[in-house]
Amino acid sequence: MDIIKVNLDSVLKKRGVTSKELAEKIGITEANLSILKTGKAKGVRFNTLISICRELDCQPGDILEYQRGEE
Repeated sequence: MDIIKVNLDSVLKKRGVTSKELAEKIGITEANLSILKTGKAKGVRFNTLISICRELDCQPGDILEYQRGEE
């Protein structure tokens, strides 16, 4: 099965930012950020993605990665 892998944890570590700090800066709850980080989110709003990229000075492709599943 094809998946979208979320690499937000690694970007946070590279930038030295905690989940709590990022959640506060972009205006979402830590719980919602956690859902996104673990890949359990069914979707992400472009506004949220823009805010994350702005705060972490990164590109959407740094955070989200398409992985083709085995068929």
